[in-house]
Amino acid sequence: MNILSNLMFLISSGFLVPVVVALLYFFVRSLFLLGDFISKYVQRMRMEKEWNATMENLNEGNVRELTFSPEIASRPLAVCMRRIVDGNYNEAVADKTISEYELAREKELDQAKILVKFGPILGLMGTLIPMGPALAGLSSGDIASMAYNMQVAFATTVLGLFAGAVGFVLYQTKQRWAKKDLVWLDFVSQLMKQSKNA
Repeated sequence: MNILSNLMFLISSGFLVPVVVALLYFFVRSLFLLGDFISKYVQRMRMEKEWNATMENLNEGNVRELTFSPEIASRPLAVCMRRIVDGNYNEAVADKTISEYELAREKELDQAKILVKFGPILGLMGTLIPMGPALAGLSSGDIASMAYNMQVAFATTVLGLFAGAVGFVLYQTKQRWAKKDLVWLDFVSQLMKQSKNA
């Protein structure tokens, strides 16, 4: 039994360096994603009034004249709307455009979803792995070794929770944005359908 427990201890101790490296990667990644999110948030809030006003005034009579300011016209949502509106309305093309937009948003959400799942998992692993050597140091009276291992354990917990929290906030907010965008795309598609049938 001692051989098996020693083997498990050696294997789990060998995971510490990869876990710490992965946690540092996710921490840095979360900082970059947070910076990108803040930039997109500011842009979206600045354009939200124009989007809402455009959507409120839209009906089957004026949907074909749908236009945006130059700042908004290059945004993916505006490009998809123009693709639905331009030319003779085709329901299959509209559905494909909406599905492609949804897939693109899902891909973007996956980055935040990975942080939500793997941040806390790696943080917990980084907490538990050094606890064995810390307890061994405590039993042998090596307080310095115990203190170092506890420091590693707490630091990895904090990094993992930070990455997970950033991922959670980003995921929730971007998911809400994507749902709102899809509602608008579907609204434009339905107006075009009514306009064509009128």
